[in-house]
Amino acid sequence: MTHTDVTTRPAELAPCGQPDHPDCGIRDVLDRVGDKWSVLVVVELANGARRFRELERAIDGISQRMLTLTVRKMERDGLVLRTVYPTVPAQVDYRLTETGASLTHLVKALSAWSLDHRDAIAEARRAYDAEHPDNEIRRGSTPGTP
Repeated sequence: MTHTDVTTRPAELAPCGQPDHPDCGIRDVLDRVGDKWSVLVVVELANGARRFRELERAIDGISQRMLTLTVRKMERDGLVLRTVYPTVPAQVDYRLTETGASLTHLVKALSAWSLDHRDAIAEARRAYDAEHPDNEIRRGSTPGTP
């Protein structure tokens, strides 16, 4: 192998998570953009800037603390822009950055897929739970399950 072979050939990367390959960052990014609260924040902000309380009301089940952590992490990752207006009391709104906005088509596609398949998934869960009544998977995974 010559020097030019090394510099001109495309790099071959082993899949992340392999013992001999360091984490290449994919998991870290997916942890942020794939968690349920971040996805729901992207869905809400895809329609434009929102104030904190508007986000909190729109995202069912999110606590104030969790929303605060989520938007801070998204701001740190460059997905959300936080703007503080000099009013009394201060007004704050959140909007997607260009990078955050580039997620909207993916998130909307995932949301549409979820809506299209939720009945089939619910039925598959019922069938699985009927066949495996003592399974630990369903405990605590869905509100209202034993």
